[in-house]
Amino acid sequence: MALFNIFGKKDAASELTRSIPYRISTEFVPYKLYSSRKSQVSMFLKVKNATKEVLLTSVVMELPNQLGFDDMGMQKQKELRLGELKPMEEREMRLDIYNTMNADPGEYTVAITTISHYRDYGHVLNAVKKKTTLSVV
Repeated sequence: MALFNIFGKKDAASELTRSIPYRISTEFVPYKLYSSRKSQVSMFLKVKNATKEVLLTSVVMELPNQLGFDDMGMQKQKELRLGELKPMEEREMRLDIYNTMNADPGEYTVAITTISHYRDYGHVLNAVKKKTTLSVV
């Protein structure tokens, strides 16, 4: 590796795959859905670049069958392309989550995957997964 550093050719992926590149935090407002009627919550998602490099970033969210990103409950997965995040830059997004009429009371898991890409969105360097729960009462 030292020979490549002399000529300015270092492995771009080696430094980014050793550490966790993102900090992900979520917040639901209001914090629960109702099973007996149509209701929605707003999920506030914060993604922070925790590295010293500029990262091309996208976020993929997946919901269980009883929830959806639209009021009909048909859209279960959503991808957001955030573009380049500078070092220590934080972006906040708001997503609406709706329940369907067949959502029973309980805890439902929302899966969030934040992906760092190399040059374009077709090449993946690293990914961070987080699961959070949403209550239906």
